[in-house]
Amino acid sequence: MTETILKVDQISLAFGGVKALTDVSFDVNKGEVFSIIGPNGAGKTSMLNCISGRYRPNKGAIHFDNTDVTNLRPNDRADLGIGRTFQNLALFGHMSVLDNIMVGRHHLMKNNWLTGPLYWASPAQREELTHRRQVEEIIDFLDISHVRKAVAGTLSYGLRKRVELARAIALKPKLILLDEPMAGMNLEEKEDMARYILDLNEEFGITVVMIEHDMGVVMDISHQVMVLDFGKKLICGLPDEVMADEHVRQAYLGLEENEQLQEVG
Repeated sequence: MTETILKVDQISLAFGGVKALTDVSFDVNKGEVFSIIGPNGAGKTSMLNCISGRYRPNKGAIHFDNTDVTNLRPNDRADLGIGRTFQNLALFGHMSVLDNIMVGRHHLMKNNWLTGPLYWASPAQREELTHRRQVEEIIDFLDISHVRKAVAGTLSYGLRKRVELARAIALKPKLILLDEPMAGMNLEEKEDMARYILDLNEEFGITVVMIEHDMGVVMDISHQVMVLDFGKKLICGLPDEVMADEHVRQAYLGLEENEQLQEVG
């Protein structure tokens, strides 16, 4: 029996007179990869921002792991187990890869300004060593050990994407929100990232909600796919069901036109 980990109920969001989302509802089951697709301006990133707490919807409710998180701050949602990456990289370019990932562990550390001066004489040192060991495991998992000491801003775009994913994993999330994790990557980098997302989902048991424009990847690794159209839900279902929908095929995937061109050729 499937268990719902995220429930989005009748979410609406507007900026002035512009409606970004209108009465969008969907459920994400625990342990699945749930993808959101649609053209630019469809409201995909706005939806992730509502789930993560960056935006507060004008209407509706969001429940995560049986808790109403609609009015919680992003940090409070992270404490409950919601992590995310961004469409535009949000790394600290002047810091090392290791230190960037350690930032993701910060909210899990008990050390504070009171224990800080007593660092070497308190459990804080042992706590940091424990966190560093767990970060090293994430580094190994994502095959970035060779750049662990490199300055993040000097890395290639594909590697920086991987570092940002590592930082999100370091939060120990139950749910991770991925905003175009493969944008700007070449074919080999996309294949690697798809494999990491699958392993993240299957081996770590992390539920994934992902925005992605590469339809081949979306259809290959997703359990459910939702299509947004000008801020409204067009369809939500199994990848094959979404692919078979005529409106989706014509307006978003362009399959009918491609098929006609192949027949003419």
